[in-house]
Order: sequence, then C-alpha cells, then structure tokens
Amino acid sequence: MKPTETRTMVIALGGNSIIPLDKQGTIEEQYELTKATMIHVARLIQEGHLIAITHGNGPVVGNIFIRNEMAKHIIPPMPLDICGADSEGGIGYMIQQTLQNQLRLMGIDKDVFTIITQVVVDRSDPAFGNPTKPIGPFYSREEADCVGKEKGWVIVEDCGRGYRRVVPSPKPLEIVEWRAIEKAIDSGAIVIAVGGGGIPVVRDQDGNLRGVEAVIDKDRASSVLARQLRAQVLIILTQVEKVALSYGKPEQKDLELLTVEEAKRYLEAGEFPPGSMGPKIESAIEFLENGGEEVIITLPQLLYEAVQGKRCTRIVP
Repeated sequence: MKPTETRTMVIALGGNSIIPLDKQGTIEEQYELTKATMIHVARLIQEGHLIAITHGNGPVVGNIFIRNEMAKHIIPPMPLDICGADSEGGIGYMIQQTLQNQLRLMGIDKDVFTIITQVVVDRSDPAFGNPTKPIGPFYSREEADCVGKEKGWVIVEDCGRGYRRVVPSPKPLEIVEWRAIEKAIDSGAIVIAVGGGGIPVVRDQDGNLRGVEAVIDKDRASSVLARQLRAQVLIILTQVEKVALSYGKPEQKDLELLTVEEAKRYLEAGEFPPGSMGPKIESAIEFLENGGEEVIITLPQLLYEAVQGKRCTRIVP
C-alpha cells in the first residue's frame, strides 16, 4: 500500500481487544484495553481511512445470559437474541466513547456511533439441527437434565468442566442495516456494527424479520459486512501476531503472506482448526473471492503496524 492511499476497512475486534485474557474482566479493565486498541484505530482515521468496527461479545453475552438465569424467579428471562442486542449496545457504547475521546485528543472531529445490527440466516441452515456453540452457566448433571427437559435446550458436557447449553451457529447471509452503515461511512462517520456477529434473524414468508435462538461467528459476519460495503480491507484482531502452521508445536511456522489458494490448501489439510483459526481463514477466503483486496490478521496492539505491512499475516487473492 502506498503511504498516501486511503481505503475502506472493516476492523473486527476479537474478545482480547476488549476483555483481558489474564485479568478479572472488570469494566475498568475493559475500558483500559479498549482505549489501547482505539489509539491505533484513531491513527488510521487520521490518515483518512474509512472505517467500520465490528466486535465479539464473549464472554459478555454469556454473563448476560447467566444474570437471566439467576434472576429468573424475579424477572422473566429474555431470549438469546435480546441478550445479543443488549451486549451490542453495551460494548458498542464503550468502543464508541473511547474512540470519541481519543479523536478529540487528536483534534479530529468525526461522528462515531453504534448500530444495533441484525444478520439474516437461513432457517433451514443445518446448524439448527446440530447446535455446537456453548453459552451460559455450567450445570451439574442433575441440573442439566432438569433444565434441558424444562426448556427444551440441548445441554452437553463441556470438556469435563460441567454441562452447558449449546446453541446453533448458522452461516450469516446478509447484514440487514448495511445500507445505513454504508451511508454513514461515506459521510465520514465511524460506525460500530455487527457486534457479537450481529443478532441472528430469519425472514418469514411475508419478509418480516424474527429473532432466533442462535449465535453467529463474528468473523464470518464481519466478512459479509465487508463484502456488502465493498471494503478493500478486512482486519481481524485476535490472540496471535501471525497465522501459523503446526501451531503450538516445536515445528511451528509463522506465515507473513498467504494467497487464497494457499489458505485453502492449508485449511483442507487441517492446519486451521474449526474452533480456532478456521473460521477466520474461511472468512478471509470468502471476502477475497468476492472482491476484497487484502485480509490482515494480527494482535490488537499491532494494528497500526500491520496496516503498514509489518508484524502480521496478510492474505491476498
């Protein structure tokens, strides 16, 4: 990229951009970590890049769900789509405020706001018949049997730690509010959207939207948004500086540059597990095969350097 070139970017913040991995995850800690990431985002805005920010919502939405369960004898529990909307608003507010404050310190006058985002999924998606995404509190075997029968939930053992509800994670097809997001970005505003992968909704026969009990992968939804916005760059901030082959093994090999064909080959070879780097690589491939120019994967604190082509993995067509 030339130093003077400005581009439209979708920046997907992983959970470690918001929730500290080695701390309690208090709201003060969340603000501190979010502020550190927003310093890099503000520098990109200063250079003229047009930006939409997306983010994960774990474990925040899980905590909301736990509060639901703990208070269910006092307040009627809210369905999962409402919990997702709740997390979008809260996390979006935090990102919005920290970025606004940083831009003000830099003398930059920009509108920053959060759009509560709905994401269309197919009600016949196979994921609805095979829920796999754990969410909410841990139960004992006896509690799991009781809650599962009472509410019709699918509850499974989670890595020997207890039993948890699992919900479907269907493929995102369309960002409902993408035109509003596009207009806002074109006007020079910075938009925070698709929080937690967005609120999963389906269309009925009349075209009306209805929320469903599911969660959507944040990186997959970010890829859909980037394609609908015709963004040039998708940036995925995660827990590693670079994508690697044989990750965690003595022969680990970090990758600085990947083509789509290479990414497909490594994916098919099992180098990128479904519960880890797999969805990020699949999201990158879909974005690049639909007109995207570049995907960057790196740590939150390396965001600005990564856009300059340093300390990251770049995936290109």
